[in-house]
Amino acid sequence: MSNNQHDALFILIKTLTKAEKRNFQLAFNKNNSKEDVLFIQLFNTLDKLKEYDEELILKKIPAIKKQQLSNVKAHLYKHLLTTLRLLYKQKDPLIDLREQLDYARVLYSKGLYNQSLKLLSKAKSMAIDQEEVMLSYEIIEFEKLIESRHITRSLENRADELSEESRVIEQKLSNISKLSTISLRMYGLYLKLGHARDERDANMVKLFFEKELPANCLQDMSFYEKIHLYQAYSWYYYILQDFVMFYRYTRKWVDLFTLYPSLQKTDVELYIKAMHNLLTAQFYTSNHVKFIRDLGTLETFIAENNETFNENTKTTAFVYVYTARINRYFLEGTFSEGLGIIPQLEAEIAENQLKIDQHRVLLFYYKIACLYFGSGDNNKAIVYLNKIIHLRIGNLRADIQCFARILHLIAHYELENYSLVEYLIKSVYHFIAKNKDLGQMMEEILKFLRKNIYANPKALKSAFANLKEKLGQLSQNPYERRSFLYLDIISWLESKIEGIPVQDVIRRKFVKREKRI
Repeated sequence: MSNNQHDALFILIKTLTKAEKRNFQLAFNKNNSKEDVLFIQLFNTLDKLKEYDEELILKKIPAIKKQQLSNVKAHLYKHLLTTLRLLYKQKDPLIDLREQLDYARVLYSKGLYNQSLKLLSKAKSMAIDQEEVMLSYEIIEFEKLIESRHITRSLENRADELSEESRVIEQKLSNISKLSTISLRMYGLYLKLGHARDERDANMVKLFFEKELPANCLQDMSFYEKIHLYQAYSWYYYILQDFVMFYRYTRKWVDLFTLYPSLQKTDVELYIKAMHNLLTAQFYTSNHVKFIRDLGTLETFIAENNETFNENTKTTAFVYVYTARINRYFLEGTFSEGLGIIPQLEAEIAENQLKIDQHRVLLFYYKIACLYFGSGDNNKAIVYLNKIIHLRIGNLRADIQCFARILHLIAHYELENYSLVEYLIKSVYHFIAKNKDLGQMMEEILKFLRKNIYANPKALKSAFANLKEKLGQLSQNPYERRSFLYLDIISWLESKIEGIPVQDVIRRKFVKREKRI
């Protein structure tokens, strides 16, 4: 995407739904003042453009001078947010709750202290019910301000009551801040590192986690305290590849919504994210029965509530459901069947390109490439692997970028593009070494390809068997296991030795409940 495509107003307009556009136009067609006409003209022009082009905008709207454009854009942006806020108020109870706080401020400014306190009391009850700790704290502080500055003739012991409420909320806020910080930092570590590559990585993660985790934080915790704690533990065990413990904490995360059912409605995105992580844990532990059950639960929940979702939640739901569906094909070894969802998936990626982060796009491309590779279509696999190789994303998920290059080599090898494989090996070796991600599994594959590019079929079969034995031993190393999570190289080797498609090998293992690594 070119730099001029990063215009904030243009992006906002491109993400609007038909209903949101109609709502905005209705709001500004009431008065038809000169200023409103300019806003609507600019809005309609930007809506029709495929790319942001300032010169074309000025040409289409002569009434706007070049020096005026930035101000008109800023005002249009503000008005769009105002109309969106009114529209989203119906779907997001937190917006309505904050509005109650604004009303209380207005009443206070007019000297109507008791009316303000009454509204604050109602808002506080709503905030507590929705586990909005930060907002509860803000309301209590406002109540304290009113009580300390004015004679309100409130009930006796009001000062003590507010002081105790404030103390409890402060403790919760402190825990939430610490736990959300460690959860976020663990997630950031995963995006940069992926799974622990060696004992040094593992020790670094363990020391960091133990140092940052607050002591005695399990006592009398609120919903969000528990959520952030379970998230932090989930990322911790996921990075360490302890998938049994990862499953345990993602299960706790999901079960928390059973204890707080109202939060499924007020924080839908968090619930969907919890289900996504639970499904990921079941995928890595090959728990097919529970995976299918919980995938059905997630799909049903989304289908029943989709009409109430905002655009952000709809995008999140799309990403996580498609990720789980692809994982199901991987789990069951039905790669050819999985190809059927790719056109719809690509259409959704294109439609949501302004909302989906590059990390998700990277993972989708890799999973699509694996679907094609597993089904035997190496040419198509290469198309998507090339998209990953040419993505400009720095060191984001360097592990996936490395695995993509290895799979890219193998796909070309399968197509007998031997001279190209010979040429690419050096650059792949350099890329992986530069990212400090050259695990033994990757090194063995590169050695194998370099040595056996032109080997005769008889010698090649023996070489495949030798490589399989080596990699089988490596798979027992906990720090090498991560390589097999993203690339089922042993099943590929078995397919070469037996002369059958790789998906048939994986399907057989699934049916017989054989362990893959």
